[in-house]
Amino acid sequence: MQSQQSQSPQALEAMIGYQLKHLQSVLRSRMDETLRPLGLSTPQYACLELLRRAPGASNSELARGAFVTRQTMNTLLKGLQDRGLVTRATKAETGRALPTTLTAEGGKALDQAVERVERISALMVSSLDEELKGHLGEALDLCIGALESEDTRSPHEG
Repeated sequence: MQSQQSQSPQALEAMIGYQLKHLQSVLRSRMDETLRPLGLSTPQYACLELLRRAPGASNSELARGAFVTRQTMNTLLKGLQDRGLVTRATKAETGRALPTTLTAEGGKALDQAVERVERISALMVSSLDEELKGHLGEALDLCIGALESEDTRSPHEG
């Protein structure tokens, strides 16, 4: 088995996990670039998109869906609320969760953001034919499923 130090950069770049992280980094950078003129970041866009799909979602649900911490989501929501893009209940109907909903202004901002993000997504897969796009989606779903399944966790993970 080769040590990490003796692996060449070419070998590192051939690793699927590294390629995915590189893709994620470039995609995030391009999304942030295209959303900046709208005054949105990628996590803010994700939050608005999640709220369109699941009105009334809790802070925890939004944080999980946008891949940020609950604390980060709370700050993010405060900023979106201050801009009039979302509304949050002042009192929880049940428990402690404060449901959040998209405002009409938030919907307009999201519509503009979606157009921009769709252009980046189309560019990302522009050199793939329809068959390869389908295979890529299926392969990524299988990879996600394999890592999320309980069977693949090591005994010392919680």
